[in-house]
Amino acid sequence: MADTLLLPFQFPFMRMAFAIALMIAVPTALLSAFLVLKGWALMGDAVSHAVLPGIVLAYILGLPLLLGAFAAGIATSAATGFLAANSRVKPDTVMGVVFSGMFGLGIVLMTATPSDLHLDHILFGNMLGIGPGDLWTTGLIALVVTAGLGLFWRDLMLAAFDPVQARVSGLRTGLLHYGLLAAISACVVATLSATGLILAVALLILPGAIGFLLARSFGRMLAASVASAVLALPAGVYASFFLDASPAATIVLALTVLFLAALIRRNRAIRRGSGDDRAPAARP
Repeated sequence: MADTLLLPFQFPFMRMAFAIALMIAVPTALLSAFLVLKGWALMGDAVSHAVLPGIVLAYILGLPLLLGAFAAGIATSAATGFLAANSRVKPDTVMGVVFSGMFGLGIVLMTATPSDLHLDHILFGNMLGIGPGDLWTTGLIALVVTAGLGLFWRDLMLAAFDPVQARVSGLRTGLLHYGLLAAISACVVATLSATGLILAVALLILPGAIGFLLARSFGRMLAASVASAVLALPAGVYASFFLDASPAATIVLALTVLFLAALIRRNRAIRRGSGDDRAPAARP
């Protein structure tokens, strides 16, 4: 029985999958808390779709695919933020227009350009086929994003809750805004080889949504988001081995189960009168 339970750890490709799952858990969970707090859940979806033309162009030019993905993500994030701030169109509409257009462009470029790129791997990831290079790239991005969010989380929290107060306090809200957009792009690049473009959005929404349901202060929301991701990602990889299923899809299902459990717990607490339905307080 013990040998069966430990069987996934005996294969190098599974150990690689566990490693990259743990690497991306913390930065995506922290970032998802800010996206949920700001109402930017669609931004992660927009960026994850919009990097596709960057990947294809990088392949055509003989550049690293991750470089093309990051450049496209940054450009899309900046364009989305600029259009939302300088037009009458609502932010969610701008996101929908930009990401659908970029995704369509990426599909056209891919089908029009002969290549050996596997669309399934780009869209849904190839967690069982990653190598040491993928681990180094993902680990470096995860470290930079985690450090940045850890250093500036209080400033980002104030800018999310009260932008006017943040400006009066002397914070550079524009820099924080585009810095957060850059972090989204970096996280999408970090998750590219693991979950692909389509499922990356789940990692940028579900942990933060779980933390939102479980915590009443933002500091605890961050902790709950990270805990849920650190639990669900390795659990999803582990379960996928015995289910003979896609690790990325199984991870998303594991996060969805945790979200439903958190929702049930929150509703029961409200009915008992020991909780409320307010957003996390603007305090650590």
